[in-house]
Order: sequence, then C-alpha cells, then structure tokens
Amino acid sequence: MSSLIDADEISREVDLVWLEDVAQLDYVRQSLDRLPTRKGKPAYHRDGRMVGYAILGPDAKASRASGTFRRRVFWVLPHDRDTEPDGLYAKSAPAEAVDPRTLEPRVKGYKTERSEGGPPSLAMQELGIQLPL
Repeated sequence: MSSLIDADEISREVDLVWLEDVAQLDYVRQSLDRLPTRKGKPAYHRDGRMVGYAILGPDAKASRASGTFRRRVFWVLPHDRDTEPDGLYAKSAPAEAVDPRTLEPRVKGYKTERSEGGPPSLAMQELGIQLPL
C-alpha cells in the first residue's frame, strides 16, 4: 500500500478524472498537490505527463494559510516503464507509484505484482493476464 498518501487527506474526493487510458499503464505516480480549486484540470509543472487528477466535493475546505486545496494528481515521467520498458523501472516501481487499477476516489491505491514488474500472481496467471516483460 502506498504510505505516501494519508487516507484522511483524500476523504473529500468524489471522482477521479483520467486523461488517457490508464489500463495500458502498469503504474502511475501519485502526489498531493496544492491547487487553487476543488475541481477542473490542474496546471502541470513536472517533466513527463499528467494522466489524471482527483475532483473534490463541496465539503472540502481550503487551507486557511494558503487558500489552496490538496488534490491528488497522477503522472508518469519520461523514464517510466511505459516509455522505457527495459529501463530503470523494468522490474520495480518508484516509491510514489501505484497500480492505476487499484485507484478510486478516497482509495490510496496499491502496488501490485503488475506495478512492480512481475512475476505475475497466481490470480493473474489463472485469468490469463500477461505482464509486459
């Protein structure tokens, strides 16, 4: 389980918006960003690309100090497995990465055999799911 995201910090999420088909990604990176709004596509200031973001409900409160909201943003970097399958993360995943299939509003997400680069679990083998090795 990703320990970088506190369950209380995502308790006001009502939806996740995906900007691309994350079923094709073994993992996505997630972070809590300070954003000026509860919803809408946030600005993106990292290398790589944003693949999704969280929408907060109307009961989410802005920080008294900054007036911003903490929202999850999902992203991948240019050297991640989707673009460099034999690169640095061929058989592992970065600390902030989770399998996008385990993400839902208010759910932190998990590392899985798939996100870690294998080997496939018995359940995956029974379902005929192949890892891109």
